[in-house]
Order: sequence, then structure tokens, then C-alpha cells
Amino acid sequence: MPKIRTKSGVAKRFKLTGSGLVMRSKSGKSHILTKKTTKRKRKMRGSVAVASLQESRSVKKMCPYL
Repeated sequence: MPKIRTKSGVAKRFKLTGSGLVMRSKSGKSHILTKKTTKRKRKMRGSVAVASLQESRSVKKMCPYL
């Protein structure tokens, strides 16, 4: 039986923690940053866990070797 292909877009966008949480980076920080306040840009730093259980399951299915 062949290996399952990893969706490369999912592998670039998500990381898996040691405890099994799927982490994603926050959106809106690549361009058009001049009109956003410093506080708003600071809050966009870092990464957060994927909110719903269903979404994290689908991410794990698309990227089995993450």
C-alpha cells in the first residue's frame, strides 16, 4: 500500500505540538501594515491553537506525517 501524500499547503501553514494541538499563525500581517496600529500588529504575533476539534482533525488527515 502506498504512502499517503501530504498536502504541502497544510504542512506550510500548520505545526503540531508535542501534546497534539494543531497550531496556526495569525492572519493579516503580510502587507498593508501602515494603517494598522502598533497594538494591533503586536497582537498578531505568535501562533494560536486551531479552535474547533473538527478543523484540527481535518488538518491531521491532510498532513499525516506532520
